[in-house]
Amino acid sequence: MPVRAPFINAIRSRPRATTLRRVKPELVDIASGVHAYVQPDGSWMINNTGVVLGSDGSLLLVDTTSTEARNRALLASVAAVSAADPRYVVNTHHHGDHTYGNWLLPGSTTVIGHEACREEVLNAGLIASQVLAGPDYGHLEVRPPSLTFTTSLTVHLGTRAVELHHPGVGHTRGDAVVWLPEEKVLYAGDLVFVGGQPFLAEGSVSGYLRSLAFVRSLGASVLVPGHGPLLRGDEINGVLDDLSEYATYVLDLAEAGRRAGQAPLEVAEQAGESRFSAWRESERLVGNLHRAYHELDGKPLSERMDVAGVWKDMMVLHGGPIRCHA
Repeated sequence: MPVRAPFINAIRSRPRATTLRRVKPELVDIASGVHAYVQPDGSWMINNTGVVLGSDGSLLLVDTTSTEARNRALLASVAAVSAADPRYVVNTHHHGDHTYGNWLLPGSTTVIGHEACREEVLNAGLIASQVLAGPDYGHLEVRPPSLTFTTSLTVHLGTRAVELHHPGVGHTRGDAVVWLPEEKVLYAGDLVFVGGQPFLAEGSVSGYLRSLAFVRSLGASVLVPGHGPLLRGDEINGVLDDLSEYATYVLDLAEAGRRAGQAPLEVAEQAGESRFSAWRESERLVGNLHRAYHELDGKPLSERMDVAGVWKDMMVLHGGPIRCHA
């Protein structure tokens, strides 16, 4: 199947002068026709994506990435394993590091996401590129999912089944995981961070625990996290245990702080050292506490918080502007 002009142009056009941080991304073979595109070091706006080939030659991508340069590098790696146009791209949630490259795909590519993912892509626009300043994002356009689902959807790539599931509200309201049942490969999106604190300010802390339980129930042999290195075998349950304990830690801090009449920032500043303190992006703790307070106050998950206020508190806890190295 010939490669269409928009796709090949996206690959061959010269990237802008953006340096990819430290270690170059790597396309890792997981199973026959199943790949993970891993981008070190996994910090803000430096995410992982996936590539799945069908028995009929069709191609599905799991997420895109943040800057124009990073997305062109992703598409060049994809072209090295398949000359086909991507038939589908699945967005695991709405954040810009997972959706900003949608616009570079040909018009024939169907963008799939949870119904809340589409809503949030349209609401957020390109705000993340302004909040997380620093990189040259290049040219960006908003392209939301055009095909949405509420609970589950199965995409058939020839004889290969690709299951999409919404585990509930966790990282965001519109999370989706991509599950290959025959290969036991799971693309978990940002429900799983490896080496960094999860970011739950736009989701649910209690819901996150339920989402992690869903992820565990699938029994994956290989898990591709949204950020950080691949997980295999026993590593998966170990990381899921850690993330569950972190969410419980946040809930405990929030409940104690709320009883004491303390604001989330005050609680975060007084929390002291814990085994989670060394995890990257520790400023996310105060954002997660804001969400936990929101839930403890009985407010609906659909009600948006003051994101600008949350971000201000995160910068205070961080000790200044939060740098992005994408």
